[in-house]
Amino acid sequence: MHCYMIETLPFGENCYIFYDDISKECAVIDPGGSYNKIVNFINKKQLIMKAVILTHSHADHIGALEEIINFYKDIEIIASRREKKLLNNPNYNLTEKFNLEHNAFEATKYVEDGDTYTIGDTVLEFIVTPGHTAGSMCILSKKDNLIFVGDTLFAGSIGRTDLPTGSYEDMEKSLERLAKLDKNLIVLSGHGDSTTIGKELMYNPFMKNIG
Repeated sequence: MHCYMIETLPFGENCYIFYDDISKECAVIDPGGSYNKIVNFINKKQLIMKAVILTHSHADHIGALEEIINFYKDIEIIASRREKKLLNNPNYNLTEKFNLEHNAFEATKYVEDGDTYTIGDTVLEFIVTPGHTAGSMCILSKKDNLIFVGDTLFAGSIGRTDLPTGSYEDMEKSLERLAKLDKNLIVLSGHGDSTTIGKELMYNPFMKNIG
């Protein structure tokens, strides 16, 4: 599998296109903006768009969702079931705050902790990690030794917990779950640089005292 990152505008959010060279299937993770860049890459690689997967539903992660839904008619929109309240609500998902025209969505597939989804021959496992939002989730590919964490974990920091449905207590529990994963696991965040679980356990002030 391959992973291509686009730093989307206007929020500087990391959107990931996760794709299989053989089947040509792909999933777009957190299309926060820059719709043309996303579609151009998919077309250039002649990929088959299968799904949009949301780590959570804040405006900076769903900014291009409406355009993608309109362009790719028969795709899955996947989110955590606990995130449904935010995805539907412009006040909770912050689209109203940023004056986004399209601000309320419905996923076609709501998942629970431990559910899986397949792209090509790669199984993605969903790990629900509340804290930044009530339904934040990470997307684990054991085969590729990487995890998409959205705004739960950053290199050297964590996501805010003071936004609607956020909870620092929940965040601590989610970080404890992540800390138990393979230390060499590559962490792909919603903003900033990639890192590893091991590095964050050593240097991230929110994680280094865990365990």
